[in-house]
Amino acid sequence: MASDDVEAFDSVLDAIGGTPLIRLARIAPPAGPRIYVKAEFLNPGGSVKDRAALSMVLDAERSGALPPGGLIVEGTSGNTGIGLAIVAAQRGYRLTVVLPDKSSREKTAILRAYGADVVVTPGAVPREDPAHVSQVARRLAEENGGWLADQYDNPANPAAHETTTGPEIWRQTRGRITHFVAGIGTGGTISGAGAHLKRVSGGRVRVIGADPETSVYSGGDGSPYVVESIGHYLHPDTVEDTWPRSYHRDVVDHVEPVGDRESLLTTRRLAREEGLLLGASAGTAVAAALRLGAGLGPADLIVVVVPDSGRSYLSKYYDDDWLRHLGFLTEHAGEQTVAEAAGPFPAAAPGLAATASVGSALAVADRHPGAGPLWPVGPDRPGATGPPSVAEVTGALDVTELRLLTAAGMARPADPIAGYVTGPLPAVGIGESRRAAADRLGAHETAWVLVDGRVAGSVHKGQLEPAGERTAGT
Repeated sequence: MASDDVEAFDSVLDAIGGTPLIRLARIAPPAGPRIYVKAEFLNPGGSVKDRAALSMVLDAERSGALPPGGLIVEGTSGNTGIGLAIVAAQRGYRLTVVLPDKSSREKTAILRAYGADVVVTPGAVPREDPAHVSQVARRLAEENGGWLADQYDNPANPAAHETTTGPEIWRQTRGRITHFVAGIGTGGTISGAGAHLKRVSGGRVRVIGADPETSVYSGGDGSPYVVESIGHYLHPDTVEDTWPRSYHRDVVDHVEPVGDRESLLTTRRLAREEGLLLGASAGTAVAAALRLGAGLGPADLIVVVVPDSGRSYLSKYYDDDWLRHLGFLTEHAGEQTVAEAAGPFPAAAPGLAATASVGSALAVADRHPGAGPLWPVGPDRPGATGPPSVAEVTGALDVTELRLLTAAGMARPADPIAGYVTGPLPAVGIGESRRAAADRLGAHETAWVLVDGRVAGSVHKGQLEPAGERTAGT
């Protein structure tokens, strides 16, 4: 606090931490356990990452790794960069932030408002690719003599939560907490706070990780998911999958997978029923806590970390058109939708690997007789069973036509399917209006139909003409 008689902080950095607990009064079952959210969105930068950013910079100053007026470099989905930008502004450092192109445009705008240099790079590339976020950040630090914050492997990240977040929760609940829930990104929050809570409770507190269901942390196939700032995406061409050293798996008792739809709808419920405008990773964590609470009683007390503010995602999770395009909203008031145009979809095809042979592709199609003729093609993901994420689909294969070509001797089983795959198709959401979907097709005659960001079937342009407007002969 300031040294004069004014009740104030000496700087914005003093406002980091000390966030309150807020009870979920409306969406939590009334007869179940008490569920509180740790309101990390009230940090100055709008997220829990302010704590790690300050901890890492102070540690680097003490060790001499970050000289006065030096350059900070970090690869981040955005929140850690914002925290570092606040610290850099207060302590006189320059900052370069490397963002994946999946990050919301609001985060980019916020970083630039703080004066950070922002470099955007593709997010869906193998870890070894020179364009990967971590590779670009490391190269820029080396070339410009900067200090790489390296939140994924920096021990000062989990230490921030072991010394601040965990003790705050223990004090705020007067030691009555029984379950701690947090999402897993770098792993710093759940590892640090969870370790403290386990230690002071004598191991009584159970630590639960919340994770996108395709993230590898919870045993998923590593394919893309929509929720930002959480989970562990694994590009299929990554040679070695390394997990962050900031994530201490021995602290976590269980990791609960949560699908994108449940995460997004829970996020929107929190805004509309609890008055909490949060990011979707908070929806993931709260959804996991609600599942957990269904099996607990009134003597239990759950604390959930809600990591960031929804103000950074207004163009995504709170934008109905964005959600409709990806197939998360299935109704469109006053307009006929793609679902009404196309009728019931066949069973979703799991997707074909671009490296498959004609024979193996047809064998896969034979095992899914309910799927339609048009199959999405993308990377090989062994173990994947559901429809592929549209983010990974690179082409389409008409298996009906391929069977005819094979029967006629024009395609051989050993041939690669690459020669029979058509180029990328546009995509429309199952809840988009027919008019909007038809406009999205442009010159294409066919488009993928998306449900929850994944390819659920295809639709022809003629099917999208509103009922009553089709001309004779079409």
